[in-house]
Amino acid sequence: MKFQLAINMERIDDQIGMDAVARHTLEMVQIADRGGFRVAWAAEHHALEMTIAPNPFSILTWWAGHTDRIRLGTACIAAPYWHPIRAAGEAAFVDLISGGRLEFGIGAGAYQREFDRMHPGLKQTDGWRYMQEMLPVIRALWQGDTAHDGECWSFPTATSCPKPVQPDVPVWVAARSPGTYDFAVKHHCNILSWPLTRDMAEAELYMARMAEAMAANPGAPRPVMAMMRHTAVTGPGDDPMVPVRAIQRLQSQFENLFKNLGQVQNGFPAAIPLDQLGNRAEYDPATLQRNLMFGTPDQVIAKLKLYEAMGVDEFIYYASMGLGHAEQKRSLRLFCDEVIPAFA
Repeated sequence: MKFQLAINMERIDDQIGMDAVARHTLEMVQIADRGGFRVAWAAEHHALEMTIAPNPFSILTWWAGHTDRIRLGTACIAAPYWHPIRAAGEAAFVDLISGGRLEFGIGAGAYQREFDRMHPGLKQTDGWRYMQEMLPVIRALWQGDTAHDGECWSFPTATSCPKPVQPDVPVWVAARSPGTYDFAVKHHCNILSWPLTRDMAEAELYMARMAEAMAANPGAPRPVMAMMRHTAVTGPGDDPMVPVRAIQRLQSQFENLFKNLGQVQNGFPAAIPLDQLGNRAEYDPATLQRNLMFGTPDQVIAKLKLYEAMGVDEFIYYASMGLGHAEQKRSLRLFCDEVIPAFA
């Protein structure tokens, strides 16, 4: 099993300054670079303090100048917010400036609130149409001159300037629905999956969907399957409830966005009381400790072995969860020093 890091510039409230947030985010990527992580991922979100990422390509260019080995990926650009020519050129520039370290992740977009501002009139549930049209166009632009006449975009002959350094940039698709798994397999894309805070049955469902897509596309190469969980490794004397309380606080804001339930003031989503949610059982402390990658190094290793046995190729350590910066760094160092060697 290999390991990837998902890290956001993140503020749950306005008690911490952006200088400290940016410095912390870069330090986490540098720890991962030195500690054996294969990829660091930057997201795309707009007008939200909990994920400050207006352009993931800018973030990756920043990281590229301060790291040596770790590959750098978008997880994910939201296809409906981009023009294919611009996305192709931005991605290729990151590949150039990083010495060929780009991993290109593309998705349909997450929150209706963002769609209402970034692509007014488009339903979030229709974002997949843009993602599925965009990816083949970007690949064609990376190769050379191409024209496009589609449902979402049309343009005369153009090409990507610059071109990627890599002859075949690895492409990843954020997948949850069966149709997206089928698209990923058909188009030779790797898969980014996230079971949220749900139990192992959700992870098994995603593995089954990939198997079904493989069966429906005989001869297609098997994608690399990466699965993400919020992660907090605790050491001797650490209070195991600290990450639980942090994720409960974060998820009370996430549920607001995910279900389009409440208000956002100055970039901060209102916290939705978890006990008012129909899925409130997902946020029970014992459930969170069991389902998420929380625990001592030995406990985390044992959990990861279950994913490895299931067929997950790479684990995405999701660091952004409202946890204090010191706790985040201690957790990541413990993971590098005591967890990764168990999978060498």
